[in-house]
Amino acid sequence: MSPLPTLFSYRRCPYAIRARLALWQAGVAVQVHDVSLRDKPAELLRLSPKGTVPVLHLPDGTVLEQSLDIMRWALSQHDPDNWLTRAPMPEMLALIDRNDGPFKLLLDRYKYAERHPERTASAWRDEAVSVHLAELEFRLETQACLIGAHWTLADMALLPFVRQFAQVDRAWFDATPALPALRAWLERGLALPLFASVMAKPDRLVAP
Repeated sequence: MSPLPTLFSYRRCPYAIRARLALWQAGVAVQVHDVSLRDKPAELLRLSPKGTVPVLHLPDGTVLEQSLDIMRWALSQHDPDNWLTRAPMPEMLALIDRNDGPFKLLLDRYKYAERHPERTASAWRDEAVSVHLAELEFRLETQACLIGAHWTLADMALLPFVRQFAQVDRAWFDATPALPALRAWLERGLALPLFASVMAKPDRLVAP
């Protein structure tokens, strides 16, 4: 029997969550190593000196160090709901690029506002909405998902980050009149059995 790919992951990291969503969706069996960020295993650092997760080590020796690369590789093996093809790839990648670039920068400042006292937490939050979430809200006012009626790569790549944003101040997020469609989209995403599966505490080495 061929060895399984090894996934170095961390349960709450949004990058690792998006990678697991694609791997589980594709039905790719992997050996999961849930990493302690305070005590990173030597094997992870040998494969990827940057020391961040996720990292996927394939049996042929290939190392995938970026979450989006892992998503696209997994779905190239099997894509039962056509996440890769239901929407134009350039449009999906543009949303992901803005999420991973300017929005993630502002999200980190909002989440850790005490480390960035030059602005208030609410100021970081409001800029994050303006830079990224307002467009997502606009899209979702007229369609169920970010690019049409069905979940795509873009939805699944962004879902863990919107979840993290919402959790910074859940009372504000649940009450704000600015993002009702985004709130509904997030709730539907978090209610997916797939999402529950990837967030289960690791009690076995092989998933899905």
